[in-house]
Amino acid sequence: MKNSKLLLLGLLGTMAFTSCDDKPKKEKMTEEETTIMPATEMEDEPMAMELSVMMEPKSESTAKGEVMFVQEDDEVKMTAKLSGLEPGMHAIHLHEKADCSAADGKSAGGHWNPTNEKHGKWGDDEGYHKGDIGNFEADEDGNATVEFETDEWCIECEDDTKNIVGKGIIVHQGEDDFTSQPSGDAGARVSCGGIIE
Repeated sequence: MKNSKLLLLGLLGTMAFTSCDDKPKKEKMTEEETTIMPATEMEDEPMAMELSVMMEPKSESTAKGEVMFVQEDDEVKMTAKLSGLEPGMHAIHLHEKADCSAADGKSAGGHWNPTNEKHGKWGDDEGYHKGDIGNFEADEDGNATVEFETDEWCIECEDDTKNIVGKGIIVHQGEDDFTSQPSGDAGARVSCGGIIE
């Protein structure tokens, strides 16, 4: 009788042990599934970076506007909406500093040229500055929209030869001839904006 009681107690103990052992395994698997699933569903999608720059009149002009920079992946797109310009052709460049404190805009320094190239038309085999955007035309009311896109710029990246943050945008009174050194002989700086975060 004693042996049958011990055997019964042993079987009950084994069943209880097996039953208790199975339960944590099942809970553990469920817990792992719930922690893994959201991680695969919540992968970060690349986000566009944007900067807006207000342009202010310089050199006794009325030229002003807004310039938007948007970076998606490795491309930066610039869209400038300008007003108060003299009708006709004007140059637009990135300059060394985001400093528009001087009345003539010269506090922004020279063209942004981190790779020490000669001045020229964007994409020229003989060289061009990273700030040599080019020319655009203002309509008879003095308004203009300028669009430019490149993979040679970035917004707040670690590459000093590409990072446009801390640079200035200058609109000139005249047209860039793409040959005069070091800046294209485009005349007075009529509008200035600093690219800052």
